[in-house]
Amino acid sequence: MGEIVNLNRYRKAQAKAERERQAEENRVRFGRPKAETQSRRREEERQRRDLDGKKRED
Repeated sequence: MGEIVNLNRYRKAQAKAERERQAEENRVRFGRPKAETQSRRREEERQRRDLDGKKRED
């Protein structure tokens, strides 16, 4: 006789495994080191200030 399996637990375990797989994929795809994120933010801020400084009066 086979092992008795709770189907609700089985479905939940499958869904959890899928979420974990998707999270790992997203970390690889979208993850950036903190230093890179801060560097990009500083560069964007510098460019914005530079452009604002070159604006003519309204």
